[in-house]
Parts: sequence; structure tokens; C-alpha cells
Amino acid sequence: MDPKGVPMVEVVVESEQNPPPAFSIGTDEDWKVEWRSEKSDDELQTLSCEVLREPFDFIEKTRNGWYIEPDPLHSLARKAIRPAVVIIILSLLIHTLEPGLVASGLLSESFAGSYRIGPLDYPKLLFFSFPLFIVPILFRVVANVRDLRRQNRYIASPIKDIKLTIEITGNDAEIRFEDFPIDVMPVRARMQVGMIVPEREKMLEALGRVEGEQSAPGMSTRLPDRRITTGEELGTGVGESTPLAVSHPRLLLLEPLRVMAPGEWRDLSKTSDRFSLSGPQEIWPGSIYSALIAIHWEIVVEAVRDDGTRMKWIKPILISDREGIDAIPRLPVRSGRVESADQLG
Repeated sequence: MDPKGVPMVEVVVESEQNPPPAFSIGTDEDWKVEWRSEKSDDELQTLSCEVLREPFDFIEKTRNGWYIEPDPLHSLARKAIRPAVVIIILSLLIHTLEPGLVASGLLSESFAGSYRIGPLDYPKLLFFSFPLFIVPILFRVVANVRDLRRQNRYIASPIKDIKLTIEITGNDAEIRFEDFPIDVMPVRARMQVGMIVPEREKMLEALGRVEGEQSAPGMSTRLPDRRITTGEELGTGVGESTPLAVSHPRLLLLEPLRVMAPGEWRDLSKTSDRFSLSGPQEIWPGSIYSALIAIHWEIVVEAVRDDGTRMKWIKPILISDREGIDAIPRLPVRSGRVESADQLG
């Protein structure tokens, strides 16, 4: 979406809890999130919601513990879709212009014309371009099958949780592994901060919309069936944001944060049980959890299991309130799809 085409939403949050310190991320011309004090000339609607410093239960359930890294073929399939579509469209376009192209000598007669199969004629060029169009779909199918096998393997033999101690000092975290599973080899770790997708009901209330009527900009209608991924449930992730997941009480594929700023990766292959991680260069607000704005901090550990499965371990952390921080010039929006999550939006 183009942020300039979406109206900015402003509300007065009414809560029994103390508000967080003021902060601003982004600009009015781009994506922006701001928490400020109410001004005397503000004429905004009031929205009641909790403002906590600890994560909600659903965050603890969906962003805590071990997750399986999706197959790399997902990313390759995503990149191959656009050129495949362009090739098949060009093939159909060339077929419509064949008489003129053949007469001018720009196209050989061996590529012109059609093959008759049954009662229908099929362009010859389509027999070359259509297999290329199918390749991304085949990649996606193979990747999903591999992911399902890895998930079933993990369910049959789960990994013990990592036990560690965390000491937060400013924008850094001192980490000490107390117990690390023996069947997993750590690769690297980092600290990152992001934003949780706003709650659908509160977002519609802030926009002055009614459920069941015209959808708000950027949101789909509520789907009747149970959804697995948070974005699809809230109506902000149109389409498949995570690969196929098995039926399990806990989701084993981590949905990416739509807004995320990471710190630098720390190599763990040659480190001891004690190491330090730094947050992003910009100083972000502390942990805030509300229905509209939720600033979430976490530790990420990437590891490889004995069978070669790439894993990711997530641990939410709490950062205390930060007073008087500078405005962050850009809101780091990212793709909601797992295979494109590392690309800035």
C-alpha cells in the first residue's frame, strides 16, 4: 500500500494504566506511529483499551519457543513468479501479432502458428512459456511438502527449551546460556524490536467502521473459518503469509513482525555461554502493549538441528520505559510474508 493514500488515524486512548513516555516513529508523508500527550485543541474520539508493559497471552503463545525456518524454495518461488508471468503474457502478445511479425521477418515461421489438440488450437509459443509459468508453483508445492515433514518430525521429537539469564543495560543485553539442548547447534543471535498487528475490533472502532460493511483501507473482510496466521485473522494479511502448517496446538512457523528493527547478528559458533547483544542503532521505546500500538522486544537465536533442520528460538524480553528519546525518522515496515520478511518495505 501507498501510505500517502491511507488516511492517518488519531484517537485518544483512555486507560486505567499509566501512559508510556511520548515517542514518534516515521513521518507524516510515510508510515508513522506516534504516542503523545493530548492537546487542548484536539477533537478526537476516545477509545478505551489496556496499556500494559507485559505481553498479552497470545503473544506469549505465538512468539515464544522453537520455530522451523521455512524452506528456501519459498523465496525462490516468490522471485520466479514475476518473470514467469511476464513471459507468458509476452507469448500471448506475440501470438496476436504473428502475421505482421512473420511478414516483416522478425519471427520465424517455425515459432508461429498453433498446434491443434482436439477441437482447440494452442499457440506454439505457449508450449515453451507455460512450463516456465508452472515452475514457481512446483517450487511452492515441494517447499510446502518439505516444511510439513519437518514440522511432523519436530512434533514427534520436540526440542527442549533454552534456559538463559538476561541482564538489560541501556540498549544492550548480556546473555548467559544456563542450559542449551544438546541436539541443536547455535549459529547466531540478535536482539530485535517491532510492532504487533493492531487488534481488528479496536482498529475498526478507531476508523469508525462497522464489521460486516465496507472494509477499511488495507484490511480484508473477516473470514468465516478459523485462521492460523495472525495477519489473516485480523484482516491485514491478505493471502498466505506463512507456508502450510500442520494441525497442532502451537504454530511451528513464525509469522514475521510487520514492523521490525533488528540489532547486529552475533556469531555463536565460536563463542562461550556468555555474550552481549545490541539493539538497533535508533533508540526505540520500551515495551508497550495495547490494542492499537504494541512495541515488542525479543531475543532471536538461530540454530541447526542434528538432522540439518534450520531452527529459530524466540524469547520475549521486557524493556523499561524510556524518557525523552529522539524521533525515529523512518518506520521500518516489512513484508508480511515469511519468504520476503527480510526485505524492507
